[in-house]
Amino acid sequence: MCAASALLALPATSTTAAAEDRPAAPRTSVADDHPSVGLSGKEAAKGGTVTVTGRGWRPRALLTVLICGQNMAGGTDTCANGAGRAVTTGGDGSFRRSLPVAEPPRPCPCVVHVATVTGPAASAATALRITGHPVAPVPREPDGAPLTALAPPRLEGSSGLLTWFGAPPRRRLVVTVGNRTPDPVRNPVFEVGVAHGVYAPAWEEQQWRGTVPAGGRARISLPVELAAGAHGDYYVSLKHAGKILAEQPWGVGRPWGVTLFRLLLCLVVPAAVFRIGMAAVDRLRPRDAAPPARTRGGRSRTPQPDRTPRRPRTRPSGRHRSPRT
Repeated sequence: MCAASALLALPATSTTAAAEDRPAAPRTSVADDHPSVGLSGKEAAKGGTVTVTGRGWRPRALLTVLICGQNMAGGTDTCANGAGRAVTTGGDGSFRRSLPVAEPPRPCPCVVHVATVTGPAASAATALRITGHPVAPVPREPDGAPLTALAPPRLEGSSGLLTWFGAPPRRRLVVTVGNRTPDPVRNPVFEVGVAHGVYAPAWEEQQWRGTVPAGGRARISLPVELAAGAHGDYYVSLKHAGKILAEQPWGVGRPWGVTLFRLLLCLVVPAAVFRIGMAAVDRLRPRDAAPPARTRGGRSRTPQPDRTPRRPRTRPSGRHRSPRT
């Protein structure tokens, strides 16, 4: 009876093992137009390995691959940094890397987090269950702020030709935030502040349309605009529930088109006024007699009246008659 049961269970065991050995389809954590991360399996045991794949990254970029607990809501302190790996993307922005499965210092829910090391900041993550690792709810933020920044912010966009002539510079502040509360956060309201030099930032409320799930993360994108003709060093800050989540410097170039226009204006206007004045003087000045003629030697010569005797003009007759003898 036992032998028969063992024989009946053998095909099922073989089928299950074959299914575990076969790599699963990569799972992406973000949209196709953003960097994505995929895993060869949704669950792995400590001491094993998992294959991490990615696409949509910057070509030839250096990335770090980490296993983190608590959805990485507490930053890299929740990650198994000693077991992390580095990988360089290919020319098409994709990569493939084998990662050892290590238990993070914090309980699950766990994620495999991938982020850039140099260049513009970019990150992505996907969920991973670690067999036997404890699971606990994501703790609430001590200061009461439900959201926290998980990656350095970045400013996306570029200045156009009109900005070179004094148009307002525009960018989009992009930051990945995590929800450390057991409740989802719907349509959160942020404050975007812009500071110039030593002056305090001017805050403006902006509402982000979307939901940050409990223990999850979301990519926040908010517009930032400066005044017309602005240039110099600025700092863009993001605040939520009274807590500053991120700060990003922004160096704005001088609108040289305005300087060039002012320079041309300073040259063209005086030249036009001078020409108008000279034309008015030329029209109003009295007309003098004709100037004396000059000889080849450069001496002036007063024209003399013509004293050559002139013959009287006779009226022509119709026929010439010879005198009579």
